[in-house]
Amino acid sequence: MECIVHFEVHHPEGIKPLRGLLFLEEGKTPGEQELVEMFKDMKFNVRLEDRERWVFKPAAPGENYSEIRITSFDNGKKGSQPEGELKSIVGNLLPQKRAGL
Repeated sequence: MECIVHFEVHHPEGIKPLRGLLFLEEGKTPGEQELVEMFKDMKFNVRLEDRERWVFKPAAPGENYSEIRITSFDNGKKGSQPEGELKSIVGNLLPQKRAGL
């Protein structure tokens, strides 16, 4: 099964959203090794820094990015986000509609 990995690369000049593609067994979610290999194929030599937030840091000094953060997994199934509360968090950050007077 295909799994599209949505992630952000944090550069000094700004954040760049990108996507990667993994092929996994049906019903599986990507693990640390699969993600590190995917990034390596994309010329990002990284190590997992924060397992809860899916944050990867460069493995070698002198890279032109400070971190990579996975924002979501898309395997065609509902609820395939690495953070179950991501939609709730985004919803709380968006401006709320004001009630009429």
